[in-house]
Amino acid sequence: MTPELFFIYDSHCPWSYASTALVNEIEKSYPEMVIHLWHCAHYDGTDSVGHVHVDSVAKQSGAKFGKEYIRYADSPKNSTMAANLMAWLQNKQPEKALTVLNALQAAHFIEGNPLTNKHDFNHIIERFKLSPPNKIFKEELSGEAQYTLSDINEVQEFMNTTAFPALLLTAGDNAVLLNHSLYLQKPQTIVQAVKEVLAQ
Repeated sequence: MTPELFFIYDSHCPWSYASTALVNEIEKSYPEMVIHLWHCAHYDGTDSVGHVHVDSVAKQSGAKFGKEYIRYADSPKNSTMAANLMAWLQNKQPEKALTVLNALQAAHFIEGNPLTNKHDFNHIIERFKLSPPNKIFKEELSGEAQYTLSDINEVQEFMNTTAFPALLLTAGDNAVLLNHSLYLQKPQTIVQAVKEVLAQ
């Protein structure tokens, strides 16, 4: 049975940004693995990340943050449109989803792009030749994004945690929650952990 990886994340969450590097390494080593990128839409414009949080992620991982992002770390974040886009992409063009997620996170965390209106996404849409419907760029979650949230709820019940980011690896009847924090300094080291799980 083909192994599957479930990555529960938020595009505007610094820990999720750092953890995407782990998903990249797994995808490189296991191109046949089915990867589900599930955006949990945590940031809805009511809370910020904060400088302390960003400093902590920077110290505990290899993630880089741009000056423009750091300058506005205390401003409220809203990942609704990114959640809509990623849910649509996961449904329509899953083979592009991880590459686009990396581009969204680079735009947000390095360039300081807030990703809160259609214009903010234009360069990514053009670069990857995407044609998302206009409903993606509304300020409420799309039906597809809400459907993703219901999938996340089911998996979180199984994992017995609502914490994110989360990496759940399944193979046959075996399901293992990978402790992403162990690998953030050296993302390539997660590959050995995956190998051990798949050998069980």
